[in-house]
Amino acid sequence: MRKLPFLAIAVLSAPLCAQDDPGPQVSTERMQDDMDTIVGFGTRHTLSTQTDPERGIGAAVDWALAEFGRIGANCGDCLEVMPVGRTVEADGRRIPQPTLIRNAVAIQRGSERPNEVIIVQGHYDSRVTDALDGTSDAPGANDDGSGSVMILEAARILSQKEYPSTIIYALLSGEEQGLYGAGILADWVAEQGMTVKAVLNNDMIGNSCGSDGFCDPDHLRIFSEGPRADLTDDIRASQRRFGGENDSPGRNLSRWLDDLAQDYPQGMQVRQIWRTDRMGRGGDQIPFLDRGYPAVRLTVSVEDYEHQHQDLRTEDGIVYGDTPDELDWDYLTRAAQLNVRALDRLAQVPMPPVVEADAAVRVDTGLSWQPVAGADSYRIRVRRTTDAGWLDEAPDGNNGIEWSPTVAASAGAADGFSIAVPLRGDDWLFGVQSCNGEVCSPVSSAVPAGEFAPIAIAEDDSA
Repeated sequence: MRKLPFLAIAVLSAPLCAQDDPGPQVSTERMQDDMDTIVGFGTRHTLSTQTDPERGIGAAVDWALAEFGRIGANCGDCLEVMPVGRTVEADGRRIPQPTLIRNAVAIQRGSERPNEVIIVQGHYDSRVTDALDGTSDAPGANDDGSGSVMILEAARILSQKEYPSTIIYALLSGEEQGLYGAGILADWVAEQGMTVKAVLNNDMIGNSCGSDGFCDPDHLRIFSEGPRADLTDDIRASQRRFGGENDSPGRNLSRWLDDLAQDYPQGMQVRQIWRTDRMGRGGDQIPFLDRGYPAVRLTVSVEDYEHQHQDLRTEDGIVYGDTPDELDWDYLTRAAQLNVRALDRLAQVPMPPVVEADAAVRVDTGLSWQPVAGADSYRIRVRRTTDAGWLDEAPDGNNGIEWSPTVAASAGAADGFSIAVPLRGDDWLFGVQSCNGEVCSPVSSAVPAGEFAPIAIAEDDSA
């Protein structure tokens, strides 16, 4: 492993934005047409009919699979379209009898690293007030027709371009009954031996005003977990000694999305929420987090409770129900633009590296990592322990020592990189991004369990 002094690190340019911006390609009209279609199935409740050709979850999933097929036909059959599902046994809660859960999935294989995947998902099922009511009309326009139509639109746009990494577009069922579709997909991904770079769970991204009348048309919230769900006792103890409580892969994915949004100041911006999900509630990112995959939830800035999980009715002059007329289409369009920009960039960048830090009883910090496939440079990022985000510019080191944060791939050796940063590890947190040209991955923090891989896999690799 070659050791590099402070000033021997090659300086490379790192412009903020990729040259080709897919955001303007998002079509509000196409998403509105898709919304009309999926609302037209009457209900998409997981317990609704699966045999009626025009109504219920069966017809809705069949149409989504066919639509993915039509999108794939426009890119030379570049999408592998399949239902990923299984029969879930009665659980005594929201699955009263054995029920087939089918997800509509389309896979756009990467040209260089097809096993490296980004998942964009939303739940396709809907519900009314009674979680077991599979017969009443449940339009599910915002929850989660909004995420569903965005995913179809992202597939139309991004399938016209070839990427090094794989993108998986997924419309999930069973969310309202217990996050079943997400669990099925997460298990399937593991069975395929895929390496998950990021999971973007879009659940309710279509309205800008809350139940109290407060409106925020400028932000999406991004929920990310703190300590990882798959921590072992040994790693939890190690984090107490070396840090990492605020540096899960999901949290760094959230920071990365915030930085991306700021690259487009006229577009949708981000409010990071450092919780796994909303108070007392959950979403389809959780089964992926449980299995150790980096995942976040993107959702509206404020929630409108009269228009989610409600029977269609009017009471005391208040209209209830999750109907398309309550959507803010400008908001949804800008949310879709943020997603396609994120997917476009994530599919270009390499995996974040696995980084280790050595800072005990020394005045500088040693960072080491292995080469990453597809990376032509790496960028060292730092922040003080009390900072929310990574600094854009490297600060002067201890005693005013200058150093460069960018490392050329050619500066390393076959056995990796070993770099001394002139900052005290007690006072700073460190991470490294893998870069491909002008785009860089999320930061991988140099803390226990900072790597973008399930802990069980990481431990097996190190054995």
